[in-house]
Amino acid sequence: MDPRRLALIRSGGTGHGRISVGSGYLIAPRLVLTARHVLENRDTGVLWPVITVRVGHHHDNEATRVTAELLWAHPDGLDVALLRIDREIVLPGSVRWGRPAGIAPLPYEGLGYPWAAKGGSRDPEHMRGVLPVLSGGKDCYVLDQGPAPAPRSDGGNAWGGASGAAIFCGGHLVGVVTEEDLAYGARRLIALPVFSFAGDGGFVSHFEEATGKSPEVTAIGGTLPKAGPATERSHAERELEKLLAPLFPYPTARVDHARALARELGYEAEGYEPSAADLVALLMAHPRALASLGEALASSAQGVVRDALTHLFARARAFDCGLLLSVNEYEDLLGLLRLVCAEQPALLSQAAVEALRYLVLPEVLTRPRLGEDDLCSVVEGLEDLADSECVPEGTPPVPALLRLVEYVGAAVGDGLGDALRSWSGTTAGRLGIHAGALGERRADAARWAKRPVVTVSRVVMELEQDDAGDDRYRTRILLVRDDGSCRVLKEAESVSKTPQEAASSLREAVFAAGQEPGHGNHVPWVTVVVDRVGLHLTVDEWEPGAPDDLVPAWPIGAEYRVSLSCPELSDQRAEREGDQERRWKNGRASVLVTSRASGDARQLVNLLKTKHRDTARVILHGPADERRSSLLTCLALGVPVVLWDRDATSYEDAGRLEKLAPADDLEGLPERVRGFRSGSAACSGERRAQPSLVWEPEGRLPRSESLQLTDPWRGTHAS
Repeated sequence: MDPRRLALIRSGGTGHGRISVGSGYLIAPRLVLTARHVLENRDTGVLWPVITVRVGHHHDNEATRVTAELLWAHPDGLDVALLRIDREIVLPGSVRWGRPAGIAPLPYEGLGYPWAAKGGSRDPEHMRGVLPVLSGGKDCYVLDQGPAPAPRSDGGNAWGGASGAAIFCGGHLVGVVTEEDLAYGARRLIALPVFSFAGDGGFVSHFEEATGKSPEVTAIGGTLPKAGPATERSHAERELEKLLAPLFPYPTARVDHARALARELGYEAEGYEPSAADLVALLMAHPRALASLGEALASSAQGVVRDALTHLFARARAFDCGLLLSVNEYEDLLGLLRLVCAEQPALLSQAAVEALRYLVLPEVLTRPRLGEDDLCSVVEGLEDLADSECVPEGTPPVPALLRLVEYVGAAVGDGLGDALRSWSGTTAGRLGIHAGALGERRADAARWAKRPVVTVSRVVMELEQDDAGDDRYRTRILLVRDDGSCRVLKEAESVSKTPQEAASSLREAVFAAGQEPGHGNHVPWVTVVVDRVGLHLTVDEWEPGAPDDLVPAWPIGAEYRVSLSCPELSDQRAEREGDQERRWKNGRASVLVTSRASGDARQLVNLLKTKHRDTARVILHGPADERRSSLLTCLALGVPVVLWDRDATSYEDAGRLEKLAPADDLEGLPERVRGFRSGSAACSGERRAQPSLVWEPEGRLPRSESLQLTDPWRGTHAS
C-alpha cells in the first residue's frame, strides 16, 4: 500500500449543492479505482456531472488536485468503477493484485476518508484489522475493524466516505470497500473482491493500455503469527499463556497440538515449533482458534487437566479471547441449522422467543423467517450470551446458543433433533458444562415442544406516516394469538417503507403466522392499526410485488381479510372501549345504514345514542366530506364495525356496496369484502366500489413499543 496513491473523491452537480464523498486508489498514472456508488446521486441513481479527485497523503507531499470522468463501470452492475483523471500522476512502483487463499484470517490495511474522521476537512484514516476468509458471502470480503468508530446516533454511516478505499493484504490489493455492515455496530465493513472484476474485458483493456501489462491476481496465504517482545504483550496475552501452562507439561505436546491447530486453521505448518507465547499469538489471531485447541484437548482431558481446561474457557471468555465454538463445531452446527431452515424457516425465530425470553435477541432472530444466509449472524450473535439461568456452583453458565439448539432439536423431532442434541451434548462436554444444567434445559425444551397449541388469531400491522416522504411509512408487525399473547416481528433495520415494501413485510409476517403451531389453512386476518388520518389510506390496494414470473402481483386486501383499527380514538375518549364492549355483546345483529335522513352529524349522534345505542355495525353512504365526519363520530361512540365505499361521491352510489351484502351475517363480512376486492383486482378496468372496513376486535389489541426510531432508507453504503 502506497499512501501517495490515496485518492479523495468528491462528486456533485455544477452548483454548490450536495456532494458525495468517497475514497479511491491510483492504480496507474491516470486511473483511479473506486466504488461506483461514490459517483451517484443517491436519490436518483444518476451519475453526478462533476468529479474532482485529490491524490496523495499529507504525510508525504502536497496533494495533487485534478478533475476526473467515469471511464469504466462493471457491465454486470458490481459496485466498482475506474476514473480517468485529467493529467498523469507518475509514482514509482506498481500495484500488485491478490486473492486470499486457504482459510486462515489475513491482516489487512487500507486508507480512506470516513465520516468519523472528518473535522474541518476530510482527514485520512489508516484502516486495519482482520479479513476472516471463512466469513461473508462468496462475492464479498468481510473486514473486521481494529480501530472502529462508534455508531452514529443520527442513523447515518460512521464509515461514510470510506467507500472505494483499496484494501491490501500482504502488499497486494485484494478488494474495494463498498458497504458498512450496520448489524455489527461500525466494527465491520464489506469489500468487493478484486477477482470479481479484474478479469472483465473492459477493465483489463484500460489497465493494459495504461500500464502495458495485465492485472494478474496472485493467491495470498496467511503467515503464522509470532509473539512480539514480552514488554509489548497485552495483559490478556500474558494471562492466556499462564492458563495454557497446566495443559502442556511437556513442550513436545504443545508443539504437536499447535501444528495440528495451525493446519486446521489453514496455515502451512511444516517446521512450525512455536513457543508458548507464539501459541498465544496464534490463538489471538483467529477467533475460533482457542475453542478448536480446546476441542482437541477435551477428548482425553481428565482430572486436573480437565479442570484447567474448563478454567481456561471461562477466563478466556472474560478476557474476550475468541469465540465460543471451534471451527468444527461452528461448521457442523451451520450444517444442521441449514436443514432446519430448509424444512421450517420460521422455527429458529419462534424457538428463540421462548428459549431466550429474558435476553435481548440479536436483530436477525426477530425476523419472521430465516434463510441460509442468516445463520452465521444467528450463531455469532448468540455466542457471547449465556441463558441467564442457574447452574451448579463452580460450573460454567450454559450458553444461550446451546439452549436455543435444545429447543430447536425438541421441535423438529427425531432424526435431525437427535443430531442437534448430540451436537449440544458434545459441545457442552467440551466446555465443562454440568450435565445436570444441560439436562434442565433439555427438559424445558421438551415441555415447550409439547405445549398446548395457541393459534394466531390475526396479524396486526401498525402503520405510521414517516417524515421521509408523503408516501413512506414506518411499520411494526405483531402476531396476536387467541390467548391474547403476541409476538413482535422486527427487521434488521427500522427503515421507512414504500407501500410495496410495507406490503412485502406483511407478506413475510403472514408466512410466519402460517408456520405457527395449529394455524390451519384459513385465510389470514390482517388488522392495520392507523391514526385517524390513516383511516383513509388505500392500504388494501397495496401490492407486495410478484414473488415470481408465474403469478401476478395481488393486492393484500384481495389476498387477506384486511381491516382497519384506530385505537388512537380510545386514548382520546376513555368511554369508547366500554361502548365497544356493549355493542359487541348486544348489537351483532343490528345494522345502521346511513342516508340523507341521518347524514347530519347531530342526527347521527342521536341515532347512535338512542335507537342504535347497541348497534355494532354501520354502513356509511354519502359524499366524501360527510363520510369523513360520520366515520369519526361512529368510531368515537364505540361502533366496532364500519363499512364505506371510499370512491363514492354521493348517496346515489349506495347501490355499489350491495354486491357485498353488507347487512347480511356479520361474521362473514370480512371474507365477503376480501372476495369483492379480489374480483376488483381481476377486473381492474371496471369502475367498482372500493370498500374500506374498520373492524375493532373484541378486547383491546396488544400494542408494541413506540415507533419513534427511524434509520435512513437509502441503503447501507459506506459512503
